[in-house]
Amino acid sequence: MNTVIATTNAPAAVGPYSQAIKAGNTVYCSGQIGLEPSTGVLVEGVVAQANRAFDNLEAVLKEAGAAMTNVVKITIFLTDINDFAAVNEVMAAHVPTPFPARSCMQVGALPKGALVEVEAIAAL
Repeated sequence: MNTVIATTNAPAAVGPYSQAIKAGNTVYCSGQIGLEPSTGVLVEGVVAQANRAFDNLEAVLKEAGAAMTNVVKITIFLTDINDFAAVNEVMAAHVPTPFPARSCMQVGALPKGALVEVEAIAAL
């Protein structure tokens, strides 16, 4: 049985998807961008957006009964791969060691003009 995870401490889904789905002992988190949950406004700059995206991800994980220590896989999407080092620093500040597996790639565009999007899979 799948359980929908939803929290007001992260932006509401902007399409036909859930913030996360808990399936057994695994939590599949949808991508988070740098939207401020209370206003729905995208924060400015890649570092601020990455920090906000990780904060949003942490809020979704918390609602699912998980934390960053449960994350086994992170995927990061960047609109400019030159932001790789800056986003790495943000990730290192939010994710404890040992670090999970990760993919990071440049994409053509992200929702709402975001510069970075972060998704994760967590094991409970």
